[in-house]
Amino acid sequence: MSIDDELWSAIGDPTRREMLDLLLAAGGGTATSLSERLPVTRQAVAKHLAVLERISLVHATTAGRERVYTVDEEQLARAVAQLSTVRDAWDGRLQRIKRMAEAIQKTRKR
Repeated sequence: MSIDDELWSAIGDPTRREMLDLLLAAGGGTATSLSERLPVTRQAVAKHLAVLERISLVHATTAGRERVYTVDEEQLARAVAQLSTVRDAWDGRLQRIKRMAEAIQKTRKR
């Protein structure tokens, strides 16, 4: 599985991650409803939603004058799977570094 840089760039932003949390908890929301719960303007929320929509993490439907956004759980699951892959790779790297540090420490004690 390859790592999707655009996906990680999008969810690397703390405001967008908080927006995803809010959307998941509420089952959806609008730019207006999200801006009421975040320390950013409605216009900033709309820009963040556009980024999330471009990478298919959220989808919008029109309801009157507002667009209602919901999280695409399949795309979110893909992101979680990628994160697990990255975590496993880094766990292996950190274990190798630990073994090297322990070997150096043993050599210095002798």
